[in-house]
Amino acid sequence: MTRIETIISKMPEGVDAAIVTDKLNRLYLTGLLSSAGVLLLTRQGGVLIIDSRYHELAQGTVSGCEVILQDQLYEQISKLLGAQGVRTLALESASCTLKTRDAYQEKLEGVQLIEGSWLSETISELRQCKSEEELSKIRAAQKITEQTFEHLLGFIRPGRSERSIALEAEFYGRAKGAQGVAFSVIAASGENSSMPHAVPGERRLRYGDFLIIDMGFMVEGYCSDMTRTVVIGQPSQQQREVYNTVLAAQDAAFAKIKPGVPCKEVDAAARELINASPYAGLFGHGLGHSLGLEVHEPPSLSKASEATLRPGMVLSVEPGIYIPGKFGVRIEDLIVVTQSGFENLTCCPKELNTIN
Repeated sequence: MTRIETIISKMPEGVDAAIVTDKLNRLYLTGLLSSAGVLLLTRQGGVLIIDSRYHELAQGTVSGCEVILQDQLYEQISKLLGAQGVRTLALESASCTLKTRDAYQEKLEGVQLIEGSWLSETISELRQCKSEEELSKIRAAQKITEQTFEHLLGFIRPGRSERSIALEAEFYGRAKGAQGVAFSVIAASGENSSMPHAVPGERRLRYGDFLIIDMGFMVEGYCSDMTRTVVIGQPSQQQREVYNTVLAAQDAAFAKIKPGVPCKEVDAAARELINASPYAGLFGHGLGHSLGLEVHEPPSLSKASEATLRPGMVLSVEPGIYIPGKFGVRIEDLIVVTQSGFENLTCCPKELNTIN
């Protein structure tokens, strides 16, 4: 069964058709990345309505649904719905704007819009567990991320600015074949490393600094994510203690990961270890997040999560300790949940690297 067929099979009673306009959901369902287009799903099948910029590409790329050239969009949709006697149409609650909803309401006479969360939640649920094809793309993106980190170990030195390190990472990753970065590279040094999402600036590396490098790349639309913390020169006793505590917290989380375990319990395992250390309360963010076509997807590994781990989920595991105004440490790996446990997709060593 194709992904489109799966969505159609899950249409609830009272829903005759659905419209998918979210760019990444269209990509997931059709295999085509485009900035525009409407995927219409009825109980008889799918139709991708796409403009002339993408029409030829779509004809050679898309399978599992009909492709037609966009002309007068609303008239085309209305005609297709009328031909199949459609009376109710579901929209994506998570991405459909009020303006778009109002346009459909005005142009599609005789069709009732269904504004519940069914469509968005169904696609999101389907996207959570990755296929082998999706995993191969995530692995390729992760490989580039690790190659980039190895390159940076030879580039980083005292006097380099955070910004120059972030730019070097992006340039090198693209040169190795990445489609682009999955998110803006974080290179945070010294006191800036105590801010989990610090923006790289002109601060220059000094001996005694911790440097957090958080980066990921995209391959065929799929993301990777990895964080490593290195030290410039030799670490202090406290720096080494914090680093080892974060590493132990990650190991505690790993020990909990298997199908059927609530995500909040994985977060709790890491958080409890840190809170039992001298650094209680200094791990503020969630333990991790899922990723795929987006770098942040549901579910999350957090104390607020109500999700349960399932085979095929790809998640980051990234505990951290952040001492305000002083320094921070974060270590992040990617894992995929398997039938009996998990596989770590990150091969990069985690011993504390010292840069002289």
